[in-house]
Amino acid sequence: MGSVTLENVRKRFGEVEVIHGVDLDIKDEEFVVLVGPSGCGKSTLLRMIAGLESVSDGEIRIDGTRVNELHPKLRNIAMVFQNYALYAHMSVRDNICFPLKMRGTPKHEIDERVRVAAETLGLTSYLDRHPKHLSGGQRQRVAMGRAIVRDPTVFLFDEPLSNLDAKLRVQMRTEIRTLQQRLKTTTVYVTHDQIEAMTMADKIVAMNDGHVEQVGSPLELYDNPRNLFVAGFIGSPAMNMMEGRVVNGAGTRQIDLGGGVQVPVPDKSRAQPNQEVVLGVRPEALRLDPDDGLPAQVEVVEPTGPDIQVYATIHEHRVCAVFQDRHPLQAGERIGLKPMPERLHVFDKQTGDQV
Repeated sequence: MGSVTLENVRKRFGEVEVIHGVDLDIKDEEFVVLVGPSGCGKSTLLRMIAGLESVSDGEIRIDGTRVNELHPKLRNIAMVFQNYALYAHMSVRDNICFPLKMRGTPKHEIDERVRVAAETLGLTSYLDRHPKHLSGGQRQRVAMGRAIVRDPTVFLFDEPLSNLDAKLRVQMRTEIRTLQQRLKTTTVYVTHDQIEAMTMADKIVAMNDGHVEQVGSPLELYDNPRNLFVAGFIGSPAMNMMEGRVVNGAGTRQIDLGGGVQVPVPDKSRAQPNQEVVLGVRPEALRLDPDDGLPAQVEVVEPTGPDIQVYATIHEHRVCAVFQDRHPLQAGERIGLKPMPERLHVFDKQTGDQV
């Protein structure tokens, strides 16, 4: 078992509180990603789970055991860092087996665990090399191998792919997810990259300024963001945001975006007349409709290969639309963009919460 529970966890440096009463329940075998902008507290929270930072208030339990005062080496966790943290003077073999030697593990058991880890990570032919003779991806695999041989209750990853190029990041995130599914070890992974979070997580914890904004599956956060922060942070290209006011029109509630542009309030929304709101719509939820679409003027067309990203202006609102069809659009062209009603989100302008 490898459950991790946080109850009202807080962290203060002097009088400054940086983690504000976090509650989180991570189940056995789950892959949980803490995501948010730089400085939001996600790495601090991970280090508190690891025991590298003290807990100011609240409780952290691993497998039901309170670990607040427990030394890191007694928590049966393994951590993989952004900078690999390998010993340059040691071979790959010695780097991987180092934690086992420190434990006094018998040599035959060390040899077997290193062999299995090397085969799992494709490092068998590199065991006698030193880190300086390895690529960035291979060094990260060595760091992961060192974590695997410990057979931990929980894996902790602190932005492990940040130092890799874009192509290698894609490859390594697939390898890490595949490895976790094979080992079935509970994993807590920190990243500022929401694409990593979306593609890797069973459950995402979106953090901002030391608070947990929303917890849920990747598609839950994407399809039903709780507030403006989650809506704007999750998704690439980001959700379009247009400020407006709810008005009564033609017997229905409308969102007046200015310039005579109005959008019906979706049935699921509780927004009331005269309420100032922000209308959110994903780029892929906008469709070309010259007859019934919102009047827009094309500014930039960016073909990416799989799709075309079109940046346009609706009244004074700049929006992005993503089309898979290869529409021959040009800058300056006037088009109609129709939002899919079931994909609209309405947020209160003052609180930022979805209404």
